[in-house]
Amino acid sequence: MLKLRCPCCGLVADETELSPGGEAHLVRRGPEAEDDAFEAYLFLRDNPKGPHLERWRHAYGCGKWFIAARDTATMEVFGTYPAQTKGPPAEIVDKIRDRVPGWTAPGEAT
Repeated sequence: MLKLRCPCCGLVADETELSPGGEAHLVRRGPEAEDDAFEAYLFLRDNPKGPHLERWRHAYGCGKWFIAARDTATMEVFGTYPAQTKGPPAEIVDKIRDRVPGWTAPGEAT
């Protein structure tokens, strides 16, 4: 079972206490966007095998949103951080790169 530490309240919760929110750090598009950009925002998501940043809500706890960095193949959790953060903290990026050299964070130059 997946267990994540909520960075807001500090509790370790298993997935039954959490609600998934999908891919993190997306560029939000509204209905005023071009059709292709709005369609991509609504429907096109990465589904990587390996490190992935995703949104979670501590539904049966503090109720706050946070972001988890985990490996979708091994279920290894690299860390969690508040949802208001623009990108993953350096220590989480370093943990991911220890496992997957060359991994780039969202918005990072390649």
